[in-house]
Amino acid sequence: MRPARIGADFRVVVRSYVRNPVALFFSLIFPIILIGLFGLIFSSIGSGSTPLYVLNEDGNSPLSVQFLAELNSTSVVSVNVVSSATVSPGNFAAWLGQNDYVAGLIVPDGFAANYTAHRPVNVTVYTNPEDSASEGAVLGAVTGVENAFNLRAACSTNATCAPVLGFTSLRVGSQVYSYIDYLIPGLIGFSILTSPMFSLVDITSSYRKEGIFRQLSLTPLTRGEWLTSRVLWYIALTFVAAAIMIATGVEVFGAHVTLTLGLVPFLIVGPFFFVSLGMLAGSVARTPESAALIGNIITFPMMFLSGTFFQVSQFPPYLQSFAHLLPLYYVIDGMNQVMLFANYTRALTDLVLVLAGSIVIFLLAIRLFKWRDE
Repeated sequence: MRPARIGADFRVVVRSYVRNPVALFFSLIFPIILIGLFGLIFSSIGSGSTPLYVLNEDGNSPLSVQFLAELNSTSVVSVNVVSSATVSPGNFAAWLGQNDYVAGLIVPDGFAANYTAHRPVNVTVYTNPEDSASEGAVLGAVTGVENAFNLRAACSTNATCAPVLGFTSLRVGSQVYSYIDYLIPGLIGFSILTSPMFSLVDITSSYRKEGIFRQLSLTPLTRGEWLTSRVLWYIALTFVAAAIMIATGVEVFGAHVTLTLGLVPFLIVGPFFFVSLGMLAGSVARTPESAALIGNIITFPMMFLSGTFFQVSQFPPYLQSFAHLLPLYYVIDGMNQVMLFANYTRALTDLVLVLAGSIVIFLLAIRLFKWRDE
């Protein structure tokens, strides 16, 4: 590959793209519209009981075990006790976020002793603002059991019926996180997916039909150089789109996201993967119509099942397993880990998986893509 030829073709791509207002709208403006809509209207999914991960610091005292049993019996939440060897109270919020759990609870040390002695004691509840339905269900269940405990214990011995048991509500990941914080990485992933996929599938099929590839075959430009210039363009476009979305989220909605160099690899590898995938899909299609069908079959499941708008942990188990097969899931999860939770170990795993897939898809795209049909 010669950089001069790649640079020349890159300039052609930029000029053609800038002159296309529809492409610019869907690449740069449409994600901002989505941020505005979802920032103003909180959407949520999920049904049935919400998994509630519990760290019991009171040594599994009979009273704390009874409290958790009554929570579990509400059928609104399903209690899952976490060992203190797995996570500490100080890291509990981050641990919940890193594992995509939407709710957690800490029973403090001295829970039973303080409750029995009628001294105030608080449990700490963590909820995820990205899932407002689960948040309301968990807080409602904890409030109901708390009220029942107060009636049974405090009012039976205290004429004023002063409440003893209460709770403090914090956020998964951080007490300052809001829905928009979780939405920004998802919408950056949405942009990484849709812009190159729809564009490359269409270009590949239409260029073949119109004979443009046949004309390019008469130039010194190679197939690898042509595809590389597209990869570079969509990487540049992704950086611009990500900057606009982050700035909009922070300035308009007060989002709390961390700008870190750990985000950069995902803004490079993500477009690399989906440009190559779009090229591959367009190469195996014979007509523009079949290319559009293949592109939609690939793209639409990833739009909604990769954590773009909805928390993957709230899907049914079979859909969660399917989501973990989608490359966009690892792009979005990796950005979540570096922008929200500073979990670089998990982010590195996500990055390696996407990079390995990108190399395979890129090589397949070059091998199957031909300037001329046989």
